[in-house]
Amino acid sequence: MKPQTQQPPRHTIRGTVMTLNTPQPPISVGVDEAARLIGVARSMFYEMIARGDIQTFKVGRRRLVRVKALEAYVRRLAKENGR
Repeated sequence: MKPQTQQPPRHTIRGTVMTLNTPQPPISVGVDEAARLIGVARSMFYEMIARGDIQTFKVGRRRLVRVKALEAYVRRLAKENGR
């Protein structure tokens, strides 16, 4: 007799079957990762924060950026500078 392996719980969301161990994209990232994602240096990213181009928040001592805020910033730049 084969031993049974326990399957992770399954959930259906809008017709998509998901398991609890399905990797989810992050909703926020640190400054280093945010700068890397949009292709600028860390120091340039801090300048963008100081100018108010991108909103951040702090959790303890760590400064985080919402991924949606990064996406909105890139969309805004593409729209303003698009040809």
